[in-house]
Formats: sequence, C-alpha cells, structure tokens
Amino acid sequence: MDAVLQNSKFQIKLSELLDQDWFKIGIFLNVEQYNLESIKIDFINFPKQEDKANGMIKKWLNIDENPTFEKLKLAILNIPKHDLLKKVEDLASGFFTMLSVLPADALNKDLLRMSAELKKYYLKYYGKIGELQLLLKASANVDLIQKFVDLCVVNAANAQVDAVFSVERKDFLKKQMNYTPIPYSEIFTKEESVILISGIAGIGKTWLLRKCLLDWSNGLIWKNVELVFYLECRRLNQHQNISNINELLNVFYKDIVNDINISNDTALFIIDGLDEFKYMNELLNSSLTCNYPIVNTLKEVQKYKHVIAGRVYAIDQYQSLYAKHSDKLTIQIMGFNENGINNYVENHVVEEKKQVVKTTSKESPIAKAMASVPFYLSSMCKIISDSKNIDSNTFLTMTDLYGNIFLYFLREHIIKNNKLVYEIMEDSSNKKCILNICKIAYKLFVENKIIFSKEEIQAFHSDFDKNEGNYFGFIEKIETDLGCYYQFAHLTIMEFCASVYAYNCLSNKEVMANKRLKSCLSMICGLANKNQNSLIKFLVNLNPMNESLPWFSSFRNLFSGNRKIGQTGIIWILA
Repeated sequence: MDAVLQNSKFQIKLSELLDQDWFKIGIFLNVEQYNLESIKIDFINFPKQEDKANGMIKKWLNIDENPTFEKLKLAILNIPKHDLLKKVEDLASGFFTMLSVLPADALNKDLLRMSAELKKYYLKYYGKIGELQLLLKASANVDLIQKFVDLCVVNAANAQVDAVFSVERKDFLKKQMNYTPIPYSEIFTKEESVILISGIAGIGKTWLLRKCLLDWSNGLIWKNVELVFYLECRRLNQHQNISNINELLNVFYKDIVNDINISNDTALFIIDGLDEFKYMNELLNSSLTCNYPIVNTLKEVQKYKHVIAGRVYAIDQYQSLYAKHSDKLTIQIMGFNENGINNYVENHVVEEKKQVVKTTSKESPIAKAMASVPFYLSSMCKIISDSKNIDSNTFLTMTDLYGNIFLYFLREHIIKNNKLVYEIMEDSSNKKCILNICKIAYKLFVENKIIFSKEEIQAFHSDFDKNEGNYFGFIEKIETDLGCYYQFAHLTIMEFCASVYAYNCLSNKEVMANKRLKSCLSMICGLANKNQNSLIKFLVNLNPMNESLPWFSSFRNLFSGNRKIGQTGIIWILA
C-alpha cells in the first residue's frame, strides 16, 4: 500500500480529500511548523486549500526517509476524523488495485515511448546552439552535430594542483596548452554513475553537455540509460518550491513524462551551471536551515546517475559531497589545443577571412593563448569576419579585439541581460564594477601574482567580500585542501583589465615608471582610439577624477618597426 503514496495522481486526489484539514495532519506527520506556515501564506503557488494540502504532502514525502501509509492513517486519527480516514483508505485501495493489475510490459512500453520522445526532442532543439554576433545583439545558430570541435578535457586534480602551485606566468600558459587530454569516448562510454565537469566561464561546458545529449539521442553513448534529463540551474532558481523528482520532471518535461516512477537504473540527470544555483550554500551544508524545497530535490538527484557541470570554484566545493564515492570521474575542460583552434576556424569562419584568423593566432602568443578558450575564439572570429578593413597582412588593433571580447564577456557572464553595450555603460554602478575588476587585475599584475587570496585583494579593495559574487566570471575561485584561492579566468583578460585601469587611473609618467606595465603599453595606447564605431570608447571614461587624460600623444614615438600609429589606433603588421 505504501507504493501509492508516490503516485502523483493519488497525491492530487488525496489533497482534495484532506482539504482544510491539511495543516493539522501535517503537524502529526512531523512536518516543521514553519514549513506549514510558509505554505499557508503562499497564495501564489498554493492558491486553494487543496493546493496547500498537496504542498504539505510533497513536503512530508520529501523530509520523511520512510513515509508509509500507516503514518498517514495515524495522523488522520489524531485529528481525529474517522470519516476522512475511511475515504482515504478507499482511495488508496482503489489505486493499489489499479497499480497491481497494470501489466509490466505496459510500463516498459511507456518507458520506451518517453525515451524515444526525449531523443526526438533533443535532436530537434539542441542540434544548434545560439551564439551572439557583434555588435552584441543578433543571434546565429551553430550546428552542433556538424561543427562540434573536440575540447581538451583533462583530469581535474592535475589542473587544480597546477593552478595553485604555478607562479610563473609563462609556465602557466605553457602548461595550459600541454595537459594530457582524456578522449571524449573514454569519458562517456564507461558510464560512471557520477561525472563532475569544471571549467572557467566560456570554456565550452554547455557545448560538451549538449553534444552528450545529441550522442545519447543517436545511440552513441550511455546505451544502458533509458532516460536522460537536462536541467539548467538558472531555470531551477525560478522554481524554488519543487519538492521532488517527479514534480521536477512534470514541470520541465510535462509533455513527455507521464507520471511514471523513474527508476535509479534507467535515468540520468545532467545539471548545467551549478555556479548559478542561488542556494548553493544550503546545497553544500546540510546543517543550514533551508526553506526552499528545490535544494532537497537537487540532493535527491544524487540517488541517480548524474553529470554536474559548473565553474571551477563551484565544482571544487561540490565534490566534497562525494568524498567516499568510488564510481566518480572529475574532469576539467581546458579549451582547444592548436588542432582544435584550426578546426574551429575551418568550420566557423568564411573562406576569405580564414587565413587572417589563423595568422593572427599563430603570430601573436597572446591571441593564441586566448584562442584556446572557445568563448574568446568565437568572439575573435566574429570580430575579424565582420571587419571590412582587415586583409591578410594587417589586423585592426588588438586592443579593439580585447575591448570587444571584454564587453561581450561582461554582458554574457557578469551582468547577464539583453541590453546593448551603450545601455549597460549608462549605468554608473556597472562602470564602478568594471573599474573595481580592473583595479584588482592591475594591483596583482604589477606584483606578478597569478594566484591570489581574498586577503591579498582586501588589502586594497575592502569591499571585495561583500561584492565577491559580482566579479565571478572574470575571476574564478578555487577550493583546495590548502584553502581558497582566486585567479582571473584567463591571463590575457587580466592583462587587458590592468591596461584599462592604468589608462583610467594613472598618469603617463606613472605608466612609464612601472616596468611591469611594459608589456601593456601597446594596449594602453590602443585605448586612446578615437573611432566612435569602436566599443573601446566605453572603457576610457570610467574614472572622471583622472585629469591627466588623454595622454596618447606622449606615447607616439614609442612604437616603430612591427607597429605603426594610424587614424584608428595601432595597426599590427602580422607579416
């Protein structure tokens, strides 16, 4: 009889019977009173008494490790309401009989139907992935099946150790391109019950997960898994009152799932964007009081096969929940190697611009390092492809390239809205946020610090602790046995941010006196670009207190040979 409690149709009918008695019954089922009060006053999610009764039932089933029909009967008797008990017993008896006579092959047919519909759904809607085009407004779809480029995937433990102990910037860049990759087939054909995937923002985590969905749909991986459910944390945040797996699936896959009890052996869950989950602290710390049922629902996912992806700091924290789990693989995405970069260019850049992109990444070490990150390479390809003034021998300022990528990254990974760049930069708080990020980059760059602690940042930015979350994306957080460390998502972004701070906040004398800024001089000069069609103009008015600007002319004589000054800034000669 206990099995009927898990049937969602039975729960609905039971809710109708309990009606206004739900609160008292909830007390005798040991549901915390604050949870009952929360349901009682929530007129949005529980407008009717039967809705509130249903919310109480789901809460009880979620918190009770062994919910039984006998416990429900005793709770009703304690009210006491014998007539209600008789109605509930009759209802349960009817459902029990129905479930008992349902043929096993009918359940199997339903499972096969759902599996086929899920595969059809993923192939239809996940075969293409949207990429924003410059000027950061229009969207274009990339064919993921035909144009997917293998990412460099490595053992996460090795990458994390290097992130902490690597102190030389050149060595770090060299290592980034020389990890021993794990073949895609080796990761996803062994079918570990838990796979944790980490990587910096824009490195290709979502690309990889969606490729997995397509490969499962085509019968290439996870051949023993009947059902795969893909869920994004940014969408889970909007459904904080979902209290169990069945409810979760009925919300996100209501047209496919048909009130079937999902077996631990047949289903696999993919959770994307763990770092974006609002209630991360409650998920990690069972000792914290949590009023949001969605947290316990995500914990319930751990009973099934699952893949969790997120930024490095989030996965580092989350994997502590699996300390004693043997059937687990933890990997980190490191982006493209040289072959991956070339393959991406071949598949995504128009024929007449391919050589310019390849030459750019080959001749410029900084551009090559940046190109290893799919997000940056995608941006570079768009900028070059959309420019009318680039030929095989010249490239419109590298600073212009960095500025476009910086603002693209800011909008997609920090601010996350659909506003145009000029609208974002009209907000003074956004300008302040950018200047603070650039200040952190500058202070640490001139001290040659790639890895840094919160205390080192707080020494010159006392509000960092309160605003830490606003900087994640540009800055990544790493949890290790030695403590918590931070680093910029990519070293070229750190260098560009340091240049933006120097331009906005230092005089030309201060810049010239700082030997560490020598490698940034070309970028600092590039920020003086007067072209109103360049997005750089939004990054040079962050600090109105600096009266020494503009001072571009002071640097005019510094550049010769492989660079020349033009009307649009610095033109780099790549030949």
